[in-house]
Amino acid sequence: MQQFHGVGVTPGRVLGPVLQMPAPVAEPAPGIVAGSDAVADAERIKAASKAVQTALKDRAATATGDAKGVLEATAMMAADPMLVKGAVKLLDPATEGGPRSAERAVWDSGAAVAQKLTALGGYMAERAADILDVRSRIVAELRGLPAPGIPASDAPFVLAAEDLAPADTATLDPAKVIALITSGGGPQSHTAILARSLGLTAVVAAEGVDRIADGTEVYVDGGAGTVIAGPGQPERDAAAAWATQASALAAFEGSNTLADGHAVPLLANVGTGKDAAKAAAAGAEGVGLLRTEFCFLDRDSEPTHDEQVAAYGAVFAEFPGRKVVIRTLDAGADKPLPFLTNTDEPNPALGVRGYRTDTTSPGVLARQLAAIAAAAGQHEADVWVMAPMIATPEEAAHFVSLAREAGLRTAGVMVEVPSAALTARHVLAHADFASLGTNDLTQYAMAADRMLGPLAALNNPWQPAVLHLIKATCDGARAASAAGSASGSAAEQKPKPVGVCGEAAADPALAAVLVGLGVSTLSMTPRALAAVNAVLATITLAKAQELAGIALEAASAVEARDAVRAHLPVLEELGL
Repeated sequence: MQQFHGVGVTPGRVLGPVLQMPAPVAEPAPGIVAGSDAVADAERIKAASKAVQTALKDRAATATGDAKGVLEATAMMAADPMLVKGAVKLLDPATEGGPRSAERAVWDSGAAVAQKLTALGGYMAERAADILDVRSRIVAELRGLPAPGIPASDAPFVLAAEDLAPADTATLDPAKVIALITSGGGPQSHTAILARSLGLTAVVAAEGVDRIADGTEVYVDGGAGTVIAGPGQPERDAAAAWATQASALAAFEGSNTLADGHAVPLLANVGTGKDAAKAAAAGAEGVGLLRTEFCFLDRDSEPTHDEQVAAYGAVFAEFPGRKVVIRTLDAGADKPLPFLTNTDEPNPALGVRGYRTDTTSPGVLARQLAAIAAAAGQHEADVWVMAPMIATPEEAAHFVSLAREAGLRTAGVMVEVPSAALTARHVLAHADFASLGTNDLTQYAMAADRMLGPLAALNNPWQPAVLHLIKATCDGARAASAAGSASGSAAEQKPKPVGVCGEAAADPALAAVLVGLGVSTLSMTPRALAAVNAVLATITLAKAQELAGIALEAASAVEARDAVRAHLPVLEELGL
């Protein structure tokens, strides 16, 4: 028996044979192919690039949520002018190193683009892997071979890899891939986020799992973050128990309260009308995060007013009379848009992204708010709007004023920047509510790129420093409410709710801690609703506050997680 330790992404205990991701597309030989024609090869490269882009778009058309956005973004990269133009240029016999075949030209151009992105660091470095994935797809198209991807199998299996390209992860079939294990990646990487959205038992950053031989039976515990090759009877019993427990968690009835009756609404993170329909069917009590990027991706120009109204309205229509929190465009960093962001920034994660794009491209935000207001007027949803990447009270005040001018009555902020958490009292003196984006808050608090596997231990929302920032936000919200009440203004006497819409909300143990810290709503992938509800229903608010105190006193993320889990035996009972 061999054991591997990583970071648990999605709870679950499963047994199955391993299949490793196939070997990558072989590197083309250097030199020119006899009888090749540079002009004809240039056309072949352009055609192959277009074919790959079309294939990815077709896959995106049938996907939803995170998968749809990832596939659309990857499709854009297939037509990246730097990649295609660079490859065509390398066909010229006058280029350094001599003329190249079409395949070799694409290969070398992709390497050059990836090198540039890596040098930029942060989010742009993560995009380098996407470029290399697209490069392989174009080379395969030129060779007339199938695109690289998930191995085919007639029987269910555990997929193992160093990491997966977003386009692969986005189209995993949970009926065949029963678990995902990677030696790289991190808990907030695209691979992890998409695994959660699929409800796929997954462990990332487990060094060595990419070397397990095909066919080897493994036991994967997505809650504990362990992988065991050659499992024994205890692991078989645990997997059998999980299969029974998982069926008991299949449904959420749509009303979440703690054991003492304290209500903590469970909301869903969505991106499209199709996502919203699935979330409503899963019992979500509303939407805690409507990502508006999906309306803007794969475009060279800003969507029209009517296009935006239709996209937002499709979500609002699924939740009549219930809260829908919509985030304004979070462009920049890993979501560049050609008409809005600058891809030449030296550090895009700390650059002009989210709300900040209003300073460099004024008007886009105001037009989006107008479209949101128009869509809200056509439906019965209780629409709340919030801006990403707010760092100061002044920014919060400006955004709220823009929302009010558009006719939106409930305007709030995302708390992703530590400064916003530490000054939450002043930020929430202007905003009606806050929503914690724990993915970015963690990476900024720990100075650790959330996409990098080697930093997975740092990039963990259980980090006590992150929990203290969440507490500071909740404390600031209470202080802002008290100050508003003392002022005598009826508008300001409303409570200042704080929600969580980051990946942390989908962890049932961490959800209990978040409630204890003062969080009022939790928003997550719909697949996590039942598990979070099952755990929260067993504890009182006082117990949640006790768990929060335990976590805050811990010296490390591992200590915090283990200590809290030790006080929640229901997790073991439910296989979570």
